[in-house]
Amino acid sequence: MGATENSVQARWDGGLRAVVSAGGFEIEADEPASAGGGGTGPQPTELLLAAIASCFTLALAYTARKRDVVLSGLEVDVTGHYDGPRFDAFRITVHAAEPRDEALTELITAAQRVCYVTRTLASPPEVEIVVGARTG
Repeated sequence: MGATENSVQARWDGGLRAVVSAGGFEIEADEPASAGGGGTGPQPTELLLAAIASCFTLALAYTARKRDVVLSGLEVDVTGHYDGPRFDAFRITVHAAEPRDEALTELITAAQRVCYVTRTLASPPEVEIVVGARTG
């Protein structure tokens, strides 16, 4: 399978607030009032945690469906540990009514193989920052 690209756009909306266009939806990102923002949306770091939690949740659901495993009561909690100005670790906690024990562990192992976000974080990609010019 060849490489593809996926893009989102963010525009500054004044203060410490940005509006992100992604997949036809708008997502607000803002800093809390205590940090000089307006507190109108989640912080960018919370959006990163949300990306991990949502991707892993969907990877679990996809894997369960593909294996004909009954899945119910699924919740995924993600905690990031700060080390200065960055996260140095993430903890993903999976809760489910079904399956339980070894069956849930097997599902988690399979989901790890298909979760794009956690796979990306496990082997960080290069980050390139370029200056672009808008026309019009």
